[in-house]
Amino acid sequence: MRSWWFDLLPQPEIRKHLLREEGEVIVDEVAHHWVAYTKATLYAILGSALLLSALVVDLRIGWLPFVLGGLVLAWASHLALEVHMDRFVVTNMRVFRVHGVFSQSLATMPLSRILDITVNKPFIGRLLGYGHFIFESAAQAQGLRDITTVARPDERDLTIQRVVQRAGLRGPRVN
Repeated sequence: MRSWWFDLLPQPEIRKHLLREEGEVIVDEVAHHWVAYTKATLYAILGSALLLSALVVDLRIGWLPFVLGGLVLAWASHLALEVHMDRFVVTNMRVFRVHGVFSQSLATMPLSRILDITVNKPFIGRLLGYGHFIFESAAQAQGLRDITTVARPDERDLTIQRVVQRAGLRGPRVN
């Protein structure tokens, strides 16, 4: 269940990148695991502590922790919004990643170009339920290679493998 404040946040515009005329549909839209927000949370705690310290320091320098706290909180908000706006999308034709807050970047890879997917699950990721994807393709320079902090990586990997198989890119199915 989403909170009401979540609807106030800007959302990445995923659907505008679909090739609707070609019949492209979203199979899976992947947001980052909550652990990706850790850095922003730590900065928010630091910023809040600085703001609160402005109440107990000498009035002549109270403005300094207040300003620093505000700047750190603004930075934490930007980091959190960066994570929120970073989406990895699997469609029936390709995989793509949309990311960016003020300017947006799009990296795309057709399913036919995916040679290998490595799912890396560090120990803490196994405990918390996240992992990282590494895509290998025939291209040397790739705009879509590392997708980090993916929730339920095994399920997501199976989804991609299923889509690639259904597209007929890995040979006929063996019954």
